Amino acid sequence: MALVVAQEVPTSSSMAVPHGPAGVGEARHRMREQLRGGGVAESVIDDAVLVLSELLSNACKHGRPLGGALAGDGDVRAAWRVDASGRLVVEVTDGGGPTRPAPATPSITAHGGRGLNIITTLADDWGVRDGARGEVTVWVVVPGDVRDPDPGRRRDDFTARVAAPAVPEIPGLDLADAFDDLD
Repeated sequence: MALVVAQEVPTSSSMAVPHGPAGVGEARHRMREQLRGGGVAESVIDDAVLVLSELLSNACKHGRPLGGALAGDGDVRAAWRVDASGRLVVEVTDGGGPTRPAPATPSITAHGGRGLNIITTLADDWGVRDGARGEVTVWVVVPGDVRDPDPGRRRDDFTARVAAPAVPEIPGLDLADAFDDLD
């Protein structure tokens, strides 16, 4: 007989994160620890942590710190909560910036610019909310059930849900033949 202990997913959490890369790891760790401790499905946690990383990176790259501090001197705010529908919502608030958050179309060789495209792929919904004193909050609804019906089994992960583009077959090219000579 197995003993099942029900844990409550924290309804909300918020933390100040240094404006810059230093606090991203701490925020990811705290989110993962809290959600895992609350019994959230690992697939939902993985998506939420990736979303949080992308949002924090964007806030630090494109937004100002909260409270009018100079870049690198202040904080941005990371928050996550379970809404009334039982969905996990992740938010990052910064002091605003010269542009509005919008998905980009980077070149294939670009070193960045894919963050909001990743979020769009992962999210049930996302958007931007303007706040007091020029603050900007980007929010994301992470898909999936926050309650893990089978915590011992890992469900589809990101790589299984995001299919690679189809590659046309090249006539006369058979990679299996290339490996025959290796014996």
